[in-house]
Amino acid sequence: MRKILLFAGAGLFASSAWAQNSVTLYGIVDAGFTYTSNAAGARQYAMTSGNMSSDRWGLRGSEDLGGGLSAVFTLEGGFSGTTGALGQNGTFLGRQAYVGLASKTYGSAVLGRQYATVYDFVGSFESGLAWAAAGAGYGAHPADVDNLDSFNRVNNTIKYQSVPYRGFQFGGMYSLGGKPGSVGTNQIWAAAASYAVGPFKLAAGYQSTHNPNFSFFGDKAGDSATGSNMKSPVISGYATAASQNIFAAGGSYVLGPATISVVYSNTRFGGLGTQAVTGMTAAQNAYRGTAAFNVYEANVKYDLTPSLSFGVSYAYTKNAGNNGSRGADYNQVNLGADYFLSKRTDLYALVVYQKASGVDSTGNGAVAAIAGATASNSDRQTVALVGIRHRF
Repeated sequence: MRKILLFAGAGLFASSAWAQNSVTLYGIVDAGFTYTSNAAGARQYAMTSGNMSSDRWGLRGSEDLGGGLSAVFTLEGGFSGTTGALGQNGTFLGRQAYVGLASKTYGSAVLGRQYATVYDFVGSFESGLAWAAAGAGYGAHPADVDNLDSFNRVNNTIKYQSVPYRGFQFGGMYSLGGKPGSVGTNQIWAAAASYAVGPFKLAAGYQSTHNPNFSFFGDKAGDSATGSNMKSPVISGYATAASQNIFAAGGSYVLGPATISVVYSNTRFGGLGTQAVTGMTAAQNAYRGTAAFNVYEANVKYDLTPSLSFGVSYAYTKNAGNNGSRGADYNQVNLGADYFLSKRTDLYALVVYQKASGVDSTGNGAVAAIAGATASNSDRQTVALVGIRHRF
């Protein structure tokens, strides 16, 4: 990252004030080669970008206001390192765009487009964020149903996060829907907390979303205002839901060079059939009640040397179904390796395997659908990739 000092008033201010204000230019460029065993029925070989970490550029700034208080901002956009196209479905600053205040004593309060609070506190326990292709999302839970890999950010958000106190930290957020005459329409709120002591760390959080197809999945520039923005067959049949509620909890233990983590999440799409969405089938429009997903994951990351690490994880996802249907099961294994050539540049390799069974959200036989990849037309799918990542 490069830090640039900004000077106001073309030298009208004393030099002692200059160092109090700074902007950091930073980013990541990540590219590699990906093999998918079954992408809509065919093998796929592709050059891909943003695999381990999404390609991005950003500006992060702060101004010292005195008394331990600072004004802060972040502007961050995503892009494709192989085509140059904008990320986040064409949103210029689709990753983050916020401004606010940060106190060394009381924490931070910021306004704008941001990561979800549950992701902030619980996401690091999931292999899909920690080391298994967080950028592309291949290692995430199916459809990133619990948003622990942050496929979705949150617009119009007021967000607070405390400073750590004796290992304890907490935070919360509220996103305004902005609909005249209806404060609750499209609103999103969340709260989370964590506790760390020695080698142990624990965290849990809860998020409630109204009209998730439009307020959460469809809040980017190129998203649909009438159709489904939930593309994966794992969840696409539930786009008519009135709500999405996510509970997630995780823990980790550092044992020498190994970090052992577990995570659990419960995601519920409630009020099915409430929200009008074009393009849904008659069977999907007939869904009522709630569809629930339970996810269980255990993973281990092992640092063989300061430069070389390996990871392995297993995750089981259960969709309990709707209207008495059997639902679907997804079993997924992630295997990864990462080698750092320097502090800023690394080489990586990853293999993700998923097997599906039962009946998915579309009402059809469940197909393997590794997050971030084109869904298979069978019950099995493998994604393998190698690449290079550079931070600046």
